[in-house]
Amino acid sequence: MKLNYLLLDVFTRERLKGNQLAVVCKADGLLDGEMQAIAREFNLSETVFILKPQAERNTAAVRIFTPEVELPFAGHPTVGAAVVLGLQNKVTAVRIEEKVGLITALFEKADKRSGEARFALPRLPVRIASLDDRAAMALALGIELDELGCGPYQPAVFSAGVDFHLVPVRDAGVLARIAINMGQWSHTFPHGHNSVYVFTETPAEKDNDLAARMFAPGMGLGEDPGTGAAAAALIGLLSEYSDIGTGQADFVLRQGHEMGRPCRITIQLRKDNDVLVHGGIGGHAVIVAEGVLDLGD
Repeated sequence: MKLNYLLLDVFTRERLKGNQLAVVCKADGLLDGEMQAIAREFNLSETVFILKPQAERNTAAVRIFTPEVELPFAGHPTVGAAVVLGLQNKVTAVRIEEKVGLITALFEKADKRSGEARFALPRLPVRIASLDDRAAMALALGIELDELGCGPYQPAVFSAGVDFHLVPVRDAGVLARIAINMGQWSHTFPHGHNSVYVFTETPAEKDNDLAARMFAPGMGLGEDPGTGAAAAALIGLLSEYSDIGTGQADFVLRQGHEMGRPCRITIQLRKDNDVLVHGGIGGHAVIVAEGVLDLGD
């Protein structure tokens, strides 16, 4: 069996930056274990498998794997898959079936190898739990207790399909100094795959409003350069503390700078009578390589 694949850099306009993604095309013949093994072989934060959709009116179905687990939803694989499907089908919108639900992504072509995709979240973020043990969080992140917190934001667990522990820190300097303590990790961050999204506001940076780092040892990732599913969860916390009763707010978030893989993620939220009614994620992606998987007879 031979399968074509593409390698993309996502949440960036520039090759060799952003978050890497493998996209395996026409993957309908693969078993679950084979998809997981291929994702482990690529050893990227995520690998996407494009399948025929269950409903004819949809563009494709997608399954998403880290090197260790399958995910029901992830942002940078959705953006990357949408860009690939938009380029291949020469359309401005694609309908993608994911385990979390149906996603409609708007696509804008930049050139024959790149473009931008934006999509509304198929599941709005919900609060799962509060995080109250600040001393344990500071110890797990290798920072001082008084460096936790940013503006009005308080630590909490949110999910828009995947659970994330959202931890605000004082400023970008604190964010850059994080040194994770694995001995404290799973006990301090017990939900889901123990994934943590540490973020801060960046008023001194002209090109973005927020900065973040994501650590997911439970997914076999370590640190991830650009995490749309975490940004989607963050929309829930941003909405809770927003002073918008009815209206829309847009943010630009940077991630991956500390890893040398800078990502730019756009975030949108809309509220009606103080209730979150819409969340959106977007970003650019560029194809950097293509090849063939040779899986034998």
